[in-house]
Amino acid sequence: MSPRRRVLVVDDSAFMRQLIGDLAASTGEFEVVGTARDGVDALEQVEALDPDLVTLDVEMPRMDGLTALERLMATAPRPVVMLSAGGADGGAEATLRALELGAVEFVLKPSGPISLDLEQVADRLLAALRAAAQVDLRRTAPPVMAEVPTPRVPAAPPEQDGHRPPRWLVCIAASTGGPGVLAQLLARLPPLPDAALLIAQHMPARFTATFAARLHARARLVVREATHREPLLGGHAYVAPGGLHLLVDGPRAAPWTSLDSGPMRHGVRPAADPLFQAVAELAGPASVGVVLTGMGRDGADGLRRIRAAGGLGLVQDPATATIPGMPSAALEVAGADLIVPVEGVAAGVAELVARLREGAAAARA
Repeated sequence: MSPRRRVLVVDDSAFMRQLIGDLAASTGEFEVVGTARDGVDALEQVEALDPDLVTLDVEMPRMDGLTALERLMATAPRPVVMLSAGGADGGAEATLRALELGAVEFVLKPSGPISLDLEQVADRLLAALRAAAQVDLRRTAPPVMAEVPTPRVPAAPPEQDGHRPPRWLVCIAASTGGPGVLAQLLARLPPLPDAALLIAQHMPARFTATFAARLHARARLVVREATHREPLLGGHAYVAPGGLHLLVDGPRAAPWTSLDSGPMRHGVRPAADPLFQAVAELAGPASVGVVLTGMGRDGADGLRRIRAAGGLGLVQDPATATIPGMPSAALEVAGADLIVPVEGVAAGVAELVARLREGAAAARA
């Protein structure tokens, strides 16, 4: 029997502290070693109790959850699961900010700050705690790009921006820990006017539009949430909408996006495997598959298809992944042309696109 992971529960409501603590303890996998009523109290309790995991409410008096998270990650980092009551944007901005600051996962309270019906998200909360229990922050890079500028106004529609269809398609799979890695990737990646990026980040509906806008604010590519039958353009990145699979279709010389509400894959939608399969069939040797941090095996079969079709594959080094499941499965099933640490993902993607260019040039010579 593995030892129970020690949990600190932080919420400004005594009722919610009790409810969250009872749910965490209900499986026998976790031991609630303490509670805290706000961010100030949380930092003191972390120092006194040294818990393995922390559940942290976003909205609290004296010091809110985001401020407490930032200070915790700077002074005593450990896996954190955020709980959000939502808000005007469904809690998307605060949630994504927390993930960028280093939180492992987030759970939305179903009916506001005091959710008597927390049982509705019990499975989600326990899954988040189990994911957090797998994280070893000592082997991962620190949170990246903590400060995010105000998102820019989305770029002009495709027919107005003068870009051309891409020669190369780069598809990316990410789950737990992915938002921070993708933020770093998009910030460091050169414009790539001859390539389009397609991103399948496991994320619920209501969050992906805000996620795309936050990525766009720091990227040198145009980043947008994908829409149905949108022409793909070089120098653009397309984020799969929550609740839909992102696919590609059309002629190879002028492909477009296709959104699909078909069955979940690996328990999620969007999933990476359907995207990778569609890219392999359409682009074959003009494609790159990228598998980043996450739990499970999504992306592994898809990367195998891309490489079998003549495309190239990049996998994040599992030793630098927040959760090593997805990159480990990808390496086992598909192998890779490049294995890079988290800080090398952008350079690795640029290198593989350059290899495609060089290969095409050599074939023409």
